[in-house]
Amino acid sequence: MQNKDPSSLPFPLHTPVMPQQVYRCLFPEGKKNFPLWFWDLTVGMGGHTRFILERCPNVRVLALDCDEEALERAKENLKDFAPRIDFYLGNFRHLWQLKSLPSPEAILMDLGVSSYQLENPQRGFSFQKAGPLDMRMDLSSPITLKDFLKNLDQKELANILWEYGQERYSRPIAKAILRARHRIQDTLQLAEIVSKAVKVPPRRIHPATRTFQALRIALNDELGALEEGLRAAFALLKKGGRMAILSFHSLEDRLVKRFFQKLSQEKKGRLLWKKPQRPTPEEVAQNPRSRSAKLRCLEKESEEALSAL
Repeated sequence: MQNKDPSSLPFPLHTPVMPQQVYRCLFPEGKKNFPLWFWDLTVGMGGHTRFILERCPNVRVLALDCDEEALERAKENLKDFAPRIDFYLGNFRHLWQLKSLPSPEAILMDLGVSSYQLENPQRGFSFQKAGPLDMRMDLSSPITLKDFLKNLDQKELANILWEYGQERYSRPIAKAILRARHRIQDTLQLAEIVSKAVKVPPRRIHPATRTFQALRIALNDELGALEEGLRAAFALLKKGGRMAILSFHSLEDRLVKRFFQKLSQEKKGRLLWKKPQRPTPEEVAQNPRSRSAKLRCLEKESEEALSAL
């Protein structure tokens, strides 16, 4: 992982999801005024970190993200707190590389795709704007979506759409994509092909939503990274510390739920709530992208051997 110095580029602020619930989970009364290490492992544009730094005067932050463009935006949005933040470029699946640093008392992983990533057509995440077939979270990765699709057969692609997108029309969509893959030039063309392959009445969501989600998850190995990141984060968390995970679809939430339940059963961690917390109706009205968010939180009760990493 690379330590990054603050930069000074003008970028808009970001609206974090469920900031009050995250704050109350990680910094219960009596803790917020103590010197603490907080690790934001998906700092994005810095919304959650700013919310916490404004309320916890003695907290120091490790801000990590695998997306270099997002990290640049976080640096600008958090420049007022620069002396209290260390920025790192990297994926949380490699968190063990930071095991020489002081153990954190609080860890956050926000697994959502940021508004900037979705709205920037050049990143290739949007099915509503023309952009390259990219979809890489980490722009240093050599494999784009265009490369990824070249190496799949129809059965492999259909399995990806079903497993990661729960797309019931995975087979006709996979067939249509592979039939046209050599002439697909951008994300709008891809979305149009998917839409035509789904010959059903209009859905509540765009016909390409699940396909784009599945391709993004598979290309970036998001679930594999999450599994490794959860293990490393818990091992590095200080005893008595807390970790909060914000997930936005059932595959992520199921993985987090099972991980936390296993730690609870083994008496290594304490679940703060049996069921995940959800955004309030007021927040969903103000920020519709928060509607699918689920927040789970665990307190560490035993020391985890770093050798397990």
